[in-house]
Amino acid sequence: VSVEQLNVAQKIVPIASVQNRYNLDDRSSEGVLEACETKGIGFIPWAPIDAGSAATDQRLRQVAEAHGATPAQIALAWLLKRSPVMLPIPGTSSRKHLEENTKAAQIELSDEEFASLNAR
Repeated sequence: VSVEQLNVAQKIVPIASVQNRYNLDDRSSEGVLEACETKGIGFIPWAPIDAGSAATDQRLRQVAEAHGATPAQIALAWLLKRSPVMLPIPGTSSRKHLEENTKAAQIELSDEEFASLNAR
């Protein structure tokens, strides 16, 4: 969904949320996210965890280690800190994985950690 499409759709029906691809490595929907923030529309990031970068990105791994967390948890924590309208819904394949994902909401990234991850 583009900002233009969002604006057109809002003229037809009330919009509750938008789902676009968005994660630490793919922020091409930044403008749409900002429009959602301005309009109070929920933003659901599709593919909120980029498994490739979660496994290999050194900054992500360092922040994870500092928090005793997994890189995937930090990627989710970053999304939650990024915007008040952000609602990541990561996929899960087991109860253990579900519990790991939900613990990400308890991780408080410092402003320095957040800025470091933003600089990727």
